[in-house]
Amino acid sequence: MEAPALQQFATAPKAPGKTGVLLVNLGTPDSPSVSDVRKYLREFLMDGRVIDIPFIPRFLLVNGIIAPFRAPKSAKTYKEVWTENGSPLKYYGEVNERQLQQALGHAYVVRLAMRYQSPSIDAGLSEFQRLGLTDIIVIPLFPQYASATTGSVYEKVMDVLKTWQVIPQVRFVNRFLEHPKFIEGFVQLGRKYMADYEYDHFLFSYHGLPERQIRKGDITKSVCQLGECCGSLRADNQHCYRAQCFETTRRLVRELGIPEGKYTTCFQSRLGRDPWIQPYTEDTIRKLAKDGIKSVLAFSPAFVADCLETTIEVGEEYKELFEELGGQHWQLVESLNDSPLWVETLVDLVKTA
Repeated sequence: MEAPALQQFATAPKAPGKTGVLLVNLGTPDSPSVSDVRKYLREFLMDGRVIDIPFIPRFLLVNGIIAPFRAPKSAKTYKEVWTENGSPLKYYGEVNERQLQQALGHAYVVRLAMRYQSPSIDAGLSEFQRLGLTDIIVIPLFPQYASATTGSVYEKVMDVLKTWQVIPQVRFVNRFLEHPKFIEGFVQLGRKYMADYEYDHFLFSYHGLPERQIRKGDITKSVCQLGECCGSLRADNQHCYRAQCFETTRRLVRELGIPEGKYTTCFQSRLGRDPWIQPYTEDTIRKLAKDGIKSVLAFSPAFVADCLETTIEVGEEYKELFEELGGQHWQLVESLNDSPLWVETLVDLVKTA
């Protein structure tokens, strides 16, 4: 027979309440003005998980060199990607917030936040606190885990919550590259272009990271070789961003029916002189052109919403480079943005968090 206390615990009804869902993307300037871009760059690059060097040299580098000199150039680029709805990254995030709220219903409170700039993580969590929510799910909108993205979101959320007298139950989504609907979302977009054109090669370009950050993530100090160790995703390398990117490509290639030798996984957006994870996207494009490849379908599966890194870097800058080297047809596959499959993915992530 159950002890009375245990019996009471087992049959006690759960207190009614709503669950807070915080969708968190990287961030975007409030406007494409130089001052707003500089403000964004300073907050973004002063994150010790993004530029992982000691505070004083990081402060001098960001505030004395990068932000002052890079802001005017970046502002011009942001003006190119800006739309009548503002930043695409923020716009699609707001659309996803509304879509997910509608799909989940009144038992949930869905809010969008940005790791840097607005709407802030602090504001989203403060609203959950004001509403008295004791169950929170945090979904960083990065398919693959990296310390500089998902890890930074975790850290910021915990920094905010540690000041609360009552800390709620919090669950984090670590990654979702394996989710079938996430994969199918990109597959459907890719098939749309493959039906209209026969491409010579398929490029899967992911945001890059310094090699040192990948090695730091190998707590065994024996697995990471930044090479063959990424040939599969296993228990001993499952937290490696590079290995997760290669796994994402394998899953997409399998569903798209792309044969071996006709696709490449590569990494973009290098910053500074230190080596970043390879192969570099620019070097890959040069090799493809040298090998006589004339048409490329390019995917950016590290991003769920179109932004500067997809629309401008992959969609325009890499296209110009490819055509300058003799390429004839370059097509970017857009991000998931507000597609129904992406919303279904988010619903599943909430339900199974």
